Amino acid sequence: MNMRTIIGLMSGTSADGITAAMVRVSGVDERTQVKLLAWDTYRYDAKFKKRIFELFSPRTGSVDKICRMNFSLGERFAETALRIIKKSGLRREDIDLIASHGQTVYHIPSERRSTLQIGQAAVIAERTGITTISDFRARDVAAGGQGAPLVALPDFFLFRSSRKGRAIQNIGGIANVTVIPRSARLSDVYAFDTGPGNMIVDSVMRKLTRGRLSMDKNGMMANKGEVDRRLLSWLMESPFIKKSPPKTTGREEFGEEFTELYVNKARSKGLKAKDIVATATAFTAESISYGYTRFVYPSVRIDEIVLGGGGTKNPVLVELLRHRLQRPILFHDDFGIPSEAKEACAFAILGNQTIEGRPGNVPSVTGASKAVVLGTICPGRK
Repeated sequence: MNMRTIIGLMSGTSADGITAAMVRVSGVDERTQVKLLAWDTYRYDAKFKKRIFELFSPRTGSVDKICRMNFSLGERFAETALRIIKKSGLRREDIDLIASHGQTVYHIPSERRSTLQIGQAAVIAERTGITTISDFRARDVAAGGQGAPLVALPDFFLFRSSRKGRAIQNIGGIANVTVIPRSARLSDVYAFDTGPGNMIVDSVMRKLTRGRLSMDKNGMMANKGEVDRRLLSWLMESPFIKKSPPKTTGREEFGEEFTELYVNKARSKGLKAKDIVATATAFTAESISYGYTRFVYPSVRIDEIVLGGGGTKNPVLVELLRHRLQRPILFHDDFGIPSEAKEACAFAILGNQTIEGRPGNVPSVTGASKAVVLGTICPGRK
């Protein structure tokens, strides 16, 4: 089996920074085997993060800002790749590929069949000298898919079991689940975005603290507040929550405008800041629970749920999920994969699929008309 050392690079919807995972990948398709060699997350400074967030809204984004940030992010991704190489003790010559997800700035696959991730791959390849694969989502969208979730194939490789049915739940800015029945074939797997993950809570914290805090660390504020049930019911009326899979979402649906509407409504009811955060946190848990109750449990026996992503650091959210989901909960770390590194690992796996000329999407997940090879390849020096 071919063996490659691949760096996966990921900047998620929360735009906190770039996570790099150096992965040794052998085999392809269902024979894929993975070993994580090194990983780290390199945070954006507040000024740079603010520039990224300006791109998410038509009110503050512009063509020239997107153009500049495309290359600025390319430089940051390249720096991150070089830093993880140094941390690992390997040389550039030892790295076969870089697989970069980039930074999503807009994603409207249902409405206008389009998606945009930036972080110029040519800059990454030029600065590192390493062949770089990027723009993974576009080919699936071109084939009629949602362009997400793309982690379904890596999840299948990493977590399938002949004894247990598993739901692999990621809680990043957006929350998504991959459903893997016991003894599943790839065609049995399905996945979808359940709704907001940390996105609304983070946005609420920025708004309530005037930018002083960007997250509810350890769920401290939510733990002090009380959930407003009527306001939670209003949040759950969001059309996306009840929409049947395949489905994917992002800031276009649950971004700053949604948060502003929510906070204004909460304030009009006289809610305290801690109650606003507690209710937003409950919305994440409730929307995930609804996805399972409506679209998972009726059709698949789930023996355990595997949680990953930044949301696992919020004990209030995790406890809400334990109560609602009524299944044993494990974490990616229990399988030897740090939660924060999982998505970067996933794109390293997808990069291996691409360089082997093998499909990286799962049509039953994204709604694409067929399985396709994902990404654009920018050659390095070798």
